[in-house]
Amino acid sequence: MGDDDTLPAGRRRDKLIATKEAWARQGRLLTGTAADPARDRLPPGQRLVRDWPILDLGTQPRVTPAKFRLDIDGAVRRPLSLRWDEYLTLPRTELVSDIHCVTQWSRYDNRWSGVAARTLLAMVEAKEEARHVVLHAHDGYTTNVRLGDFDQPDVLLADSWNGATLSPEHGGPLRVVIPRLYFWKSAKWVRRVEITIADRP
Repeated sequence: MGDDDTLPAGRRRDKLIATKEAWARQGRLLTGTAADPARDRLPPGQRLVRDWPILDLGTQPRVTPAKFRLDIDGAVRRPLSLRWDEYLTLPRTELVSDIHCVTQWSRYDNRWSGVAARTLLAMVEAKEEARHVVLHAHDGYTTNVRLGDFDQPDVLLADSWNGATLSPEHGGPLRVVIPRLYFWKSAKWVRRVEITIADRP
């Protein structure tokens, strides 16, 4: 048992978020900052794993289809709120990408299925001054990314992994997948995609 296991859940969550913020300040945010993806598939300091480790803030929300709601709003012209059945009618995209986690593990060739971020962005029409995205999760976690990183052809809101429904442990029913950023930026259990003008850590 590690020292963190004796901390109350709230303090563990605060410590985890503070650690992630420190990693970002140290430049451990982009997988490509110290490696050439075309030549060095495994970023420096990473180890390759076959399993998919489970990391969370101490809770794994169970979001049923009846309770599911995805909001895309903020600095947009056409805010959108989708029920699960509405989300399932959107055009589907399948992609294969690698996972790189700031806890120093990587997993190659993950096959995702879901809705492309660009599909949703086209539907809501971000305002010209929009520059950032804040992702809100059902467990209370939020994370910020640049709009330019979110608006990429390989960014998905994924509901399937390797041909199976995405499990709650890994962020199901819906999680974000942003391959070019370390995986803590790919929020699990996503409930809101907020487009913003100013950066909000």
